[in-house]
Amino acid sequence: EVQLVESGGGLVQPGGSLRLSCAASGFTFSSYAMSWVRQAPGKGLEWVSAIKSGGGSTSYADSVKGRFTISRDDAKNTLYLQMNSLKPEDTAVYYCASPIRHYSYYAVRGYAPLGRRDEYDYWGQGTQVTVSS
Repeated sequence: EVQLVESGGGLVQPGGSLRLSCAASGFTFSSYAMSWVRQAPGKGLEWVSAIKSGGGSTSYADSVKGRFTISRDDAKNTLYLQMNSLKPEDTAVYYCASPIRHYSYYAVRGYAPLGRRDEYDYWGQGTQVTVSS
């Protein structure tokens, strides 16, 4: 059974940092690109970041570029998202998810398809991030 379990969310003040983790099991984690997506209250799904299998390439939405860093530890089957300089508009439920296609498919399309729910086959349960003073 495939499982993705996120952790590390919480309440943080603007300008603060959080590190999200996603523990994967039930599939060959190292062979798959992985992604972080988020959904704010009353809003649609927003792609945040993606990382190629093996970790050689990463990509970010413009809204988080320069503040967030995605990484993976294939030995631990774990995906990470380091979030710095957090803003109130980063408040959302954050999900790790496994895209259905290879990283290169999204790269040549500017990663736009990663904002679509049907581009993912496995999802975690989500972790709430709230940025507020």
